[in-house]
Amino acid sequence: MTRPAKPADFFPSASDDAEAARLAPETAQTRSPSYRLAYMDNDFMLLDELRPVRLQLELLKPDLVQQDHGIESTVVIFGSARIPDAETAAKRLQEAVERASAKPDDSALARKVRIAERVLSNASYYHEARRLAHLITEDSQQRSACELVVTTGGGPGIMEAANRGAMDAGGKSVGLNIVLPFEQQPNPYITPELSFQFHYFAIRKMHFLKRASALVACPGGFGTMDELFETLTLIQTRKIKPLPVLLLGKAYWSRVINFEALVEEGMIDEQDLSLFSFVDTAEEAWQIIQDGASADPSSCSQA
Repeated sequence: MTRPAKPADFFPSASDDAEAARLAPETAQTRSPSYRLAYMDNDFMLLDELRPVRLQLELLKPDLVQQDHGIESTVVIFGSARIPDAETAAKRLQEAVERASAKPDDSALARKVRIAERVLSNASYYHEARRLAHLITEDSQQRSACELVVTTGGGPGIMEAANRGAMDAGGKSVGLNIVLPFEQQPNPYITPELSFQFHYFAIRKMHFLKRASALVACPGGFGTMDELFETLTLIQTRKIKPLPVLLLGKAYWSRVINFEALVEEGMIDEQDLSLFSFVDTAEEAWQIIQDGASADPSSCSQA
């Protein structure tokens, strides 16, 4: 990342000193780890005691990069990493059927067929996420200051669909990846210069919301629900300004979460149900996002 030099900066830059240190004569003293510049010493930077510094760096780096790219507002689209496009889902169902046909008495294989059928049905959400990102990005191309840039968790499934839709429209999009042992590597549709990787979940979540003008939750599992409920809690407790929170796929969300039961049990207020809206199509979601942006232009920047 190259940033403009400050006119009044008469001191050597960190990169200048790093280069000077690299050219120092090699001796027993200069080879010692203690002699390394602290910010060039990976072993030092990875110490447990340096966690506060790493937290700060992880917060700062994506912030500066997005500033350099003029990103002032975003629409966050998240959902399951396990919902592929319809073609891929159909192929997986066919494979599951073939395996089950070879062992008709195997109940585990029969169950996998039923799950594969559901995944194929849910592939419609991949299409809607891709379509929504396309609509958002088409519009953002015409904006100058408060542009709406699609942001995702950067992985496969619904996240891939949204980044793909932005690319379809010829625009940029952000991917906020996190280091995981599986399921998480950047999909090929993220704008390369806006593909980030995080170690800390908490800092990643802050970046999801920092510029968010709206959040769209497509069907998903634990990770999707974690992000959804954290956002609803922050709005409910007024830690952030209200913003549109859209649950795409009313049938899915109504089946997996009984929001009315939370009211009936006294766990949330009736008015808390107004913190989110159900939508079933990309067009419905985009209309609400547009209405929210026009009603409150200041919502382009969330603290």
